[in-house]
Amino acid sequence: MIRLLDVLISLLGLLLGMPVLLVLIVLGLFDTGSPLFRQERVGRFGRPFTLIKFRTMRKDTASVASHLASSSSITRYGRFLRRTKLDEIPQLWNVLRGDMSLVGPRPCLASQEELISQRKALGVLNARPGITGLAQINGIDMSTPELLASTDARMLEELSVATYLRYIFLTALGRGAGDRVRG
Repeated sequence: MIRLLDVLISLLGLLLGMPVLLVLIVLGLFDTGSPLFRQERVGRFGRPFTLIKFRTMRKDTASVASHLASSSSITRYGRFLRRTKLDEIPQLWNVLRGDMSLVGPRPCLASQEELISQRKALGVLNARPGITGLAQINGIDMSTPELLASTDARMLEELSVATYLRYIFLTALGRGAGDRVRG
């Protein structure tokens, strides 16, 4: 049922959001010259996939976890996208393709070995990664791997259609701060 909801909601979001997507792409062209950001992340069963987001940092920023990146790398437009969570919209394509779910553990980088190890031990890697989830709405990011992995595991154990919809609703209302970036 959750996969069906993923497909329906992401398809609807992409279709209805197309005008907004186009505007954000044009604004991104003026901001960095390259509005979309692609990065290899760890997916279901530990398999890599290419995550797509709107670019919020300068193009020359090192490919590291957000909490390790410098806040000076974020552009003014990027701050707006992060604050409004609009940078996440292109991930609806990842959801539609089956790389991700709307709700699940945030996909990490292959270099985040401690988090991957924790998630593997708790069975979290058996789930599709998600755009939002329990950790995100509670402001838990990848800077605390053990807490993040245990929160992800708890979310997956309790996941139902009702909690799935609740996490999406709370995210849409602006709950959670997203991944921290160093000052």
